Amino acid sequence: MSIKSDRWIRRMARERGMIEPFADAQVRDGVISFGVSSYGYDMRVAREFRIFTNALSAIVDPKAFDPKSFVAYEGDVCLVPPNSFALARSVEYFRIPRDVLTICVGKSTYARCGIITNVTPFEPEWEGYVTLEISNTTPLPARIYANEGIAQVLFFQGDEPPEVSYADKKGKYQKQQGVTLPRL
Repeated sequence: MSIKSDRWIRRMARERGMIEPFADAQVRDGVISFGVSSYGYDMRVAREFRIFTNALSAIVDPKAFDPKSFVAYEGDVCLVPPNSFALARSVEYFRIPRDVLTICVGKSTYARCGIITNVTPFEPEWEGYVTLEISNTTPLPARIYANEGIAQVLFFQGDEPPEVSYADKKGKYQKQQGVTLPRL
């Protein structure tokens, strides 16, 4: 297994539509950076958010998730309440090759402010907009800036394709379009 470079990422974006829209270089001026980097791609967070609320005293149950646990919000800046979280989606649509697995890590600018972004790996042949889990670990409200960098995607190419890909097993989050809540 090998990590893939900026050259490979650019080629896959151009030839196979692996990332759309694709920022061919890292954009940094006045924004939290996004775009291709040496060994990854810094994806952006879109303007679409679901902010966690306990106003209705719902129970968080991944097997029977109550959508009333979230408030829908759209805007250029999202305020995540103290010690809470929000779901969001990426600006970019990803199409992962059959022999590739990705791992995402949060941007250091946010991490240094106590804002943690969690994204599960993109499995071979998964495609869609990425649902982002953004946790505010601080006792203060936190700002998240839409259309700016939120997490870095690292691409790992296997020595051979897997026997069964995410598309083969008809994964429940395949081709997701918006902020996608838990499914069983």
